[in-house]
Amino acid sequence: MTPERGAVDVVPTGTGRTEAGSIGTICLSAGGDDAVERAVACLRAGGLVGLPTETVYGLAADATNGEAVARIFEAKGRPRFNPLICHVSDLDMAARLAVMDDIARGLAARFWPGPLTIVLPQAEATPVHPLTTGGLATVALRQPKGIAGDIIARLGRPLAAPSANPSGRVSATSAGQVMRGLGGRIELILDAGPSELGLESTIVKPKRDRLVLLRAGLVGRDALRDATGLAVVGPDAGSGIEAPGQLRSHYAPHGAVRLDVEHVELGEYLIAFGDASSIAGAAQAAAIVNLSPSGDLREAAANLFAALARFDRPEIGRIAVAPIPREGLGEAINDRLCRAAAPRA
Repeated sequence: MTPERGAVDVVPTGTGRTEAGSIGTICLSAGGDDAVERAVACLRAGGLVGLPTETVYGLAADATNGEAVARIFEAKGRPRFNPLICHVSDLDMAARLAVMDDIARGLAARFWPGPLTIVLPQAEATPVHPLTTGGLATVALRQPKGIAGDIIARLGRPLAAPSANPSGRVSATSAGQVMRGLGGRIELILDAGPSELGLESTIVKPKRDRLVLLRAGLVGRDALRDATGLAVVGPDAGSGIEAPGQLRSHYAPHGAVRLDVEHVELGEYLIAFGDASSIAGAAQAAAIVNLSPSGDLREAAANLFAALARFDRPEIGRIAVAPIPREGLGEAINDRLCRAAAPRA
């Protein structure tokens, strides 16, 4: 299955708030000469930018500007206790925001820029606004690749940037999905085509003798263990929300999601993996999207949110998902699917 491609089919409507107070959302090619400057100007003015990263599209605001960060929560309909990832341009910026011990520096040296978020104690004089951290004493840091990193470096400030979609819904992996979910609520979207990786970052919290895996992602347990020599464990029971992506119901399409299916019911929409014909009743599915016909987990991860988005329509009531192995990258894929299938609040 190929993720959605192409430019957003919406004509730019303005440069900010209209006389009526609504927002005209502009979409620009991320490859344009002025894309970085337009994004930086918008962010400096307290605006919101739908920003392509190598993982998914993020909804970015200046992480030091409380009013701008509040607008992220407003635009997404996101609970304010749910912390945001703070994106940095380099290790020097990270060290101004958090206490970077040897373990954190080693993880950053190995995996940054890239799909790893590290949860660390805040530095004493951190400029990050408390809304970004959900009022916690920690801050979640990541250095993204590509144009997102260029914008942060030019701005000279960190960006708060959760996924660019309404809260709890399918994460956006294209500019078109950002426009459909948040158009009219944000000032600017940069279009860089489909996300390269298509799945959010791994989130870890280093401890003296272990790494706590708060969200599975593209950097797996084995890679984390090899980089640090530490055991990788799950969070303690009852530890509460320490990072994004930990809410039980998340990434959810309109319809109910049924996992690990052995038989497709009449009228269900099927998300397959590997040989779809091996699933009983597949021929009676209303439509089929295959995450990876060859059974490749990296390809499946890249296509997951695009597949959910394709079936994210009010008229689609039931989505069946084929079994996906849980080892390696399959842990992250199944984590997202379990949250997509969880009972809705």
